[in-house]
Amino acid sequence: MDTNIPLHSVGLAGLFYLALQISVTMHILLKKDDVKSSIGWIGLVWLAPVLGSIIYILFGINRIRRRALALRNKGPDIFTLTGKSQKEIEQEIPAPFLQLMRLGYKVHPQRFALGNRAKPYVNGDEAYPEMCKLIAQAKKEVLLQSYIFDNDKAGQMFIPALEQAVKNGAKVKVMVDGVGLNYSKPTIAAALKKLKGVEFAVFLPSKSPVALPFLNLRNHRKMLIVDGEKAFFGGMNIAAGNLVKTNPKEPIIDVTFQVEGPVTDQMSRVFEEDWIFAGKKHFVPASFRAKGRPNGKMPARIIPDGPDSDFGKIEMMVLGALSCAQKSVKIVTPYFLPENNILTALEIAAMRGVDVEIILPSKSNIFGMDCAMRANFARLLTKGVKIYSTHPPFDHSKILLVDSAWLFFGSANWDVRSFKLNFECNLECVDKDLAAQVEKIIEHKKSIARGEKPEEHLHPSFWRKITDNAFKLLTPYY
Repeated sequence: MDTNIPLHSVGLAGLFYLALQISVTMHILLKKDDVKSSIGWIGLVWLAPVLGSIIYILFGINRIRRRALALRNKGPDIFTLTGKSQKEIEQEIPAPFLQLMRLGYKVHPQRFALGNRAKPYVNGDEAYPEMCKLIAQAKKEVLLQSYIFDNDKAGQMFIPALEQAVKNGAKVKVMVDGVGLNYSKPTIAAALKKLKGVEFAVFLPSKSPVALPFLNLRNHRKMLIVDGEKAFFGGMNIAAGNLVKTNPKEPIIDVTFQVEGPVTDQMSRVFEEDWIFAGKKHFVPASFRAKGRPNGKMPARIIPDGPDSDFGKIEMMVLGALSCAQKSVKIVTPYFLPENNILTALEIAAMRGVDVEIILPSKSNIFGMDCAMRANFARLLTKGVKIYSTHPPFDHSKILLVDSAWLFFGSANWDVRSFKLNFECNLECVDKDLAAQVEKIIEHKKSIARGEKPEEHLHPSFWRKITDNAFKLLTPYY
């Protein structure tokens, strides 16, 4: 049997491979803005001709953006809805923050909603009972979205409340991320689907082959909006670990916020878009503005971000806040792996005389994360940035406080995944009273934390430096 491959077949295959490599390279050059990312992809495509191209086609193309823009273009521009003119809103913003507000409006053209109020809740011990109570009192609508909704003691707390909301006549919608849903086995999905009157959606189910290219693009948002009037918003998942007082195996400290006022309309609009994105039917959320009786004083707005955005809105807001800060910057985050632009902005703020403090967990819940974060300590500490490491339990809180008045909180961590890959959502507000409450929480964290010293990180051992920098290379993948 003649097993020789005809030369013309080899030539055709070679031409095909070359055409494929050139086509994929051109796509990378046209679509990728980040130089390092472009070099990495092009190198992979040419060093592994077929496999590299396949990997890029599966994981390197942002299909999310194309799909989200197509959905958004079908409906009204939900991000410019407001009942106040820009001039009216500016009169409600303290003068020192006007510049930051104007920058923010360029980053995301959603005006502030006036007349809100908010209250922080620490851990699931405080938050979950209030969330369930709010759900059980619903009369019109319950919109619940979480990255993780575990089928455990915490998750089961919400089932009777959701049942009661349905009995009250409320329309109930629950949405969980496709990856986060599988953090507990069996998942909460079966229990939710059994509830008559509860609509359940999974955002990009992870088990579907179609979802393979989207495994890195998760919906990390967490919010609960009831009757379009009150909401819980922040970075707290629904999991037994947050019930710290029950002594769970892996306790998690966290902070979330109850929010009341017209800004809940902006939350509902974000939920609505995610709901449609998850393949569900369009609906009109209950509106606070229909009642028109705000009783708070806090200007606030929602900033959604994700791979469907033109640029990183949350990252841009962080950079703007760091450049506008005059007195103090207080950061609480579980994962601190920002890119060089954020690190430089922190250093510049500290060198300008701004008191910059970063509060991190001393032990992460992700392998290698501690080493990767520690790799940046020396450069920050030597420029005057203060770093505090909190002792276990693991602290999952996500807060940015500037000049004891401007607050930025929500689902986003300080890492590449949150700034560039995930669907995130943060709330921006200016409120000295709320800031004072949050500052007390932050000061308590500092009081039980260990301050990192420059000399501890300036001359690390050979193996520690190798280990830290090796894990730092994985920054885009955490």
